[in-house]
Amino acid sequence: LGTTAARRKGRAISRQLTTSGGATAAAGGGGSGTGSGVVGEHVFPLFHSSASEFVRDHMPGTIPGCDLHSHPPTLKRFPDGAQYRVEIPSTEGLESIKSVVEEAKKHGVTVHRVSQGSGISMMPRHETLDMLRVGRDNGMEVCLFVTPRNAWDVSPTARTDGGRNSVSGHRGMDQVVIGLEDVMRGCEMGLRSILTNDWGLLWAVDEMKKQGKLPANLVQKISVQMGPPNALSAALLERHGAGTLNPPTDLTIPQLAGLRHAVDAPLDIYVEAPDNMGGYVRHYEVPQMIRSCSPMYVKLGLKKHADIYPSGGQLEGHVCALSRERVRRARMVLDIIERYAPELTMSEAGAEDLGIPEL
Repeated sequence: LGTTAARRKGRAISRQLTTSGGATAAAGGGGSGTGSGVVGEHVFPLFHSSASEFVRDHMPGTIPGCDLHSHPPTLKRFPDGAQYRVEIPSTEGLESIKSVVEEAKKHGVTVHRVSQGSGISMMPRHETLDMLRVGRDNGMEVCLFVTPRNAWDVSPTARTDGGRNSVSGHRGMDQVVIGLEDVMRGCEMGLRSILTNDWGLLWAVDEMKKQGKLPANLVQKISVQMGPPNALSAALLERHGAGTLNPPTDLTIPQLAGLRHAVDAPLDIYVEAPDNMGGYVRHYEVPQMIRSCSPMYVKLGLKKHADIYPSGGQLEGHVCALSRERVRRARMVLDIIERYAPELTMSEAGAEDLGIPEL
């Protein structure tokens, strides 16, 4: 998309998608295609919209002018050519990641990434190092949340129904600076993937990477708490350094396909969401999600459990039990993929672009 010719080609594809179904165009001229190809199917459905035409034809990049309702397939892939990977979230410490590894071996599940919500600074150094070693030895990305965050600070607004989502990032520049220190300390220990929940932090980390102050291969994963709800938001996050994007849990496949058309970064999609994020179980949608949203992380949240953040020794047994069940749920989803869409391809463990710890 860096050249004028490439941008024109992208916009032409967007125009086809938003005016004629365009499944073949979305797939780069090949593929099986899932759209009907009916003329006008992807015109903005409510009325003739000059705003839709502007977004499609004049915004930088390849932004569709509406959601992609025909579920068009995509030819975008991970660097290894695969379409999907598995992520186990809420892996809150050393014992939790050990539980994931043990359960993955039991059920024959390849886990490509574990992510954690409590924070880098919420674990002692020796435990963090041991957790990173487990990830390294099993070819898994270990993604740790940047702390401190507003939700655990003294902010009263963050504890109100209206405020908890609107002020979920870093409150004030002191918190941003401490967050950057958290990232630097993690990288010194060998961490190569961070979970980011603040636009300013995202920008600062990206600049530090460009200037050689942080590892160039550090992955910035966007938290679902600032997940992009539309293609424009996704494109803006990618432009500012997001390496992998977690959309809101309730987006439909046509809405997710719009995000995919606009960005190349992987989408981390909750196919089962915790109750405080909707509690949706979308296992049977996964094959079509992968076709329309590749490259994609199949992310297994879990219904029916209380909030565990920030976690610690007082919750360790419960957290480990949840980790095991998430892997079991992953096995269920893989069974669905293997039965109904065996042609879809999954990465091997240890793919080169993963944020695997280096220590």
